[in-house]
Amino acid sequence: MQKSKRRIYMDHAATTPVDPEVLQAMLPYFCERYGNASSLHAHGREARDAVEDARRDVSSLIGAEEKEIFFTSGGTESDNLAIIGTTRKKGKGRIITSSIEHPAVLEPCRYLEREGFEIIRMNVDGYGMVDPSELKENINKDTILITVMHANNEIGTIQDIREIGKIAYDAKIPFHTDAVQSFGKIPINVEEMNIDMLSISSHKLHGPKGIGAIYIRDGIDIEPIIFGGGHERGIRSGTENVPGIVGLGKACEIAKKRMKKDIKGVRKMRDRLIEGLSEKIAKSYLNGHKTKRLPNNVNFRFAGVLGESLVKALDEHGISASAASACSSKDSDASHVLSAIGLGVEEARSSIRLTIGRENDKADIEYLLDVFPRVIEELRLVSPSWNKGCW
Repeated sequence: MQKSKRRIYMDHAATTPVDPEVLQAMLPYFCERYGNASSLHAHGREARDAVEDARRDVSSLIGAEEKEIFFTSGGTESDNLAIIGTTRKKGKGRIITSSIEHPAVLEPCRYLEREGFEIIRMNVDGYGMVDPSELKENINKDTILITVMHANNEIGTIQDIREIGKIAYDAKIPFHTDAVQSFGKIPINVEEMNIDMLSISSHKLHGPKGIGAIYIRDGIDIEPIIFGGGHERGIRSGTENVPGIVGLGKACEIAKKRMKKDIKGVRKMRDRLIEGLSEKIAKSYLNGHKTKRLPNNVNFRFAGVLGESLVKALDEHGISASAASACSSKDSDASHVLSAIGLGVEEARSSIRLTIGRENDKADIEYLLDVFPRVIEELRLVSPSWNKGCW
């Protein structure tokens, strides 16, 4: 099959293209303004000023104070810092999380479990929603941390973080949320939502890779997990990635200005795509919540079709998407998120994620809706399970 010359990127949950304004803001800090932000001379002060300007832009996007923002290498480090940094002095205790968290949360929880901590992984319903009443039931005198993601990276379901935060606040338990997928895409206010710690990643909102941040409410007792020269007020040692920090700050500035417009635009495309796929393709099913989902997320399963095969076939037509489950023959390697919402292994493996960006347009969506039915039909023609009527 000859590859299409047209390219449509629909994998913005994986990463986003760097905004040209972000790139332009970063460029001087590679060569012209190259000072170390910890140095006392003029070159260092220039770099430090840029870092603090970015800190202000990040804090402004979530209603935090500038001193509550700490720069990291990305969402994974921020999650690890929040979970391990707030619990390592405790020695033991209960940590409550959900069954659909990103591995950047689940893996540090497994590490702490091996160290003797008790980990409670709350179930979710068929839409991927945590039940706040289950959270209340799981809180006891030994509970030292609650960590529940704001929006899921696979199915886009948005949790009721305001209610979860209130429960944590009333119980006087630190509350962390992984907001990597939601930050810059939908409104967040850490005060109104009673969030104590929040993880951020730059490359999910048209900033550069390799830089992120964590919001830590003033007064939260946290220890560093990276040791060195005591940068970021002792929370995260390591020479500041000034170009990356500047890029993150600029991305936040742009996101704040564009958020309402972007939400309206990508949501309209999302809804058209969901409607079109449902109408045009028999036995296609939306994964995740229909309304309480990120405005750019579309996650579907198509009976009789392997997600990985669909991703490869779409790529031949110039469409970049992602499969929602691991490419493995082992049952245990099916997506833990899709398994948690009640899908069987075959259903999980028949799923695909499409995530829209602000550079996409109506023509992209219509092209997808033209290509998809033909690709699904071709794949079903050679699908043993489909032709045996297993679906």
